[in-house]
Amino acid sequence: MEKNSNIDGILVINKPVGCTSRDVVNKLIHIFNTKKIGHTGTLDPLASGVLVCTLGKCTKLNEFLTSTFKEYHVEFVLGFETDTLDITGTQVKTSNKVVSNTEINTAILKFACTYMQEVPLYSAVKINGKKLYEYARHNEKIEPPKKEVTIESIENININRNDISFDCKVSKGTYIRSLVRDIGNSLGTYATMTNLKRLSQGNFSIDEAYSLKDIENGNYKILTKEEVLKDIYSIEVDENLYKKVTNGAKIELSMDYEYITFTRENKILCLYKKDNGIYRLYVMF
Repeated sequence: MEKNSNIDGILVINKPVGCTSRDVVNKLIHIFNTKKIGHTGTLDPLASGVLVCTLGKCTKLNEFLTSTFKEYHVEFVLGFETDTLDITGTQVKTSNKVVSNTEINTAILKFACTYMQEVPLYSAVKINGKKLYEYARHNEKIEPPKKEVTIESIENININRNDISFDCKVSKGTYIRSLVRDIGNSLGTYATMTNLKRLSQGNFSIDEAYSLKDIENGNYKILTKEEVLKDIYSIEVDENLYKKVTNGAKIELSMDYEYITFTRENKILCLYKKDNGIYRLYVMF
């Protein structure tokens, strides 16, 4: 089979439980016969839902698409904590403390805020050039870093004894496993995530996501960069501006948009980002 080097765009996948984000990409590489495929926002094997995959020149948008808020349906259990902070790990802490539904509800809602969250030990965050999970697997003691995260909203809380679920909208870099752990700790007990489904990432929703079976059967739509960036302020270039932006020149414009696109014949040439009052090249297509 010949390599397909002309495929560009964004494909929203409904990732199943039990495979890695990389497994999904590998599957798409085989289906589309091209290696130029990436994804934005890793999902653990336990998690399912929206995985935004980029193809061809649109792989350049990975960082841009990762920086948006994400929505999740979260399920967890009270009474114990595992080393991985989810149900796939080994139980390391237990508690018999009984807490009321009112206490649980109040504790969960208190996390609709911005706070410093400790990264899970079993994560790919690097310290001194080594991933945290590598330290954990070798029982090497390391202080996990903390970073600022924002839980923009929490709703649809459901409590059935120790089995609890809720929906939340969170900032880039938020670990839901850590959020669950922190909720448990705030109640004076332990908590472990049992299920996670990403409902949306930025403007991409689970409602428009395709299963891998859909893709295999040809039942899908690849979004163009024009469709994905349609809400970004756009400037149609003249000949003079065309030469500047295609050479990546800095552009001075008295505008307050964080990002702008430059187009020619309604096709996006490049994406610029405002930096210290000047628009600088962010992505060239």
